[in-house]
Amino acid sequence: SRVRRARARTERAAAHYRLGLARIEDRWSGLGNPGTDYDDPDHVYAADLDLFGHGNLFELLSIARTRMGERTLASWLLSAAPTTATIVQRQQSIAELRDRLDFREDLAVLGETAEVGVRPAELVRWAESANQLTQRWIVPAAVLLPLLVIAAAIFWNLTAMASPLVAVLLLELGVVRSLGKRLAGVLGSTEQAFDKLRLLADLTTRLEQEPLDAPLSKQLLQRLSSAGVPASRAIARLATTVQFIESRRNPIIQLLELPLLYSVHAALAAERWRRDHGRAVAAWLEAIGHLEALISLSAYSHEHPADPFPELIDGDASFVGVALGHPLLPQATCIRNGVTIDGPTRVLLISGSNMSGKSTLLRTVGINTVLAMAGAPVRARQLRLSRLQIGANIRINDSLHKGSSRFYAEITRLRQLHELALHEPALLF
Repeated sequence: SRVRRARARTERAAAHYRLGLARIEDRWSGLGNPGTDYDDPDHVYAADLDLFGHGNLFELLSIARTRMGERTLASWLLSAAPTTATIVQRQQSIAELRDRLDFREDLAVLGETAEVGVRPAELVRWAESANQLTQRWIVPAAVLLPLLVIAAAIFWNLTAMASPLVAVLLLELGVVRSLGKRLAGVLGSTEQAFDKLRLLADLTTRLEQEPLDAPLSKQLLQRLSSAGVPASRAIARLATTVQFIESRRNPIIQLLELPLLYSVHAALAAERWRRDHGRAVAAWLEAIGHLEALISLSAYSHEHPADPFPELIDGDASFVGVALGHPLLPQATCIRNGVTIDGPTRVLLISGSNMSGKSTLLRTVGINTVLAMAGAPVRARQLRLSRLQIGANIRINDSLHKGSSRFYAEITRLRQLHELALHEPALLF
């Protein structure tokens, strides 16, 4: 069993590096996660700039192991960071993580399978749900009745009178029957929740071990705790409780189930964990999601060392790109162009014959701005820009399913863009 697990980990590590080599050699399309779950057909630029789907930006970037990591990365691509300082902090963390290949390999081989795991909504729902064993009499009964069983058993052994033992066992049976549905609910939901926590436990342990100095990374790691207890240790305590719950199926434990009120104690331990740490689970998941998004972008930065971080500037809206290229095009066929929208120049008119690359140039500007606003490196020799929000109207079509004509779709998009243009930051359309 140990050899099989080691072999599976090694095969996952090899697959991790094969996919990395495929990205470096521009043959990655169709090999990764297209992220179609996060696509929004009504978004103001997602479809126009090829963010999701096979051969699109999310597939190139994501190496996340959890749904939180994927969701966070998708959200960074779908909206600009709230401040310039946030973008700079992300750049610092990505630069720090860029060359840590062993760290990314360790994360890639965690868990029982290579599949993306941990569904945050279900886990948070369990962690923050109300405890069910809240009556004050339950804890005293769970402690006193097993002690009375032991005393009655000793009394029976000394006097041959079994009636006290039978009476206490009947009382315990009444307690278990009265709590039956609630006990089953607590024990069953805890087991199911921990199945989703296994990968999370491995992730938190490995993340806590990695020395990180960038301000954003340190801040995220500090959130992996609850009441001064590291998340990995708290999850380990829950693992112990789940082992007790699973032991109910052991034939020996089944003999002692009623006398010791074993299930009641296991359920109370599960509810104590939820009371102590349940409210922290959402913060753990959010922090891990942000760390995984940073790790995905750090892998992209490592695999594309010629792609620099953009320079963020304050002041009027500005975009100055030198030798801009489209990150989804192979290096061998990517044509680079300079684009400047700065100072008195607020509008560029792009003209040319069919198939000359007009739309590709528009998408090149847009997708590099998406990367810049997420904190990632860009496909350019140099890019200097202010913080911008993005809008596009390149790929607008009618929708038979929605009963929407192309005219209506165009008007709807223009209204979205108009509303964006009324707010900061400036709109790059």
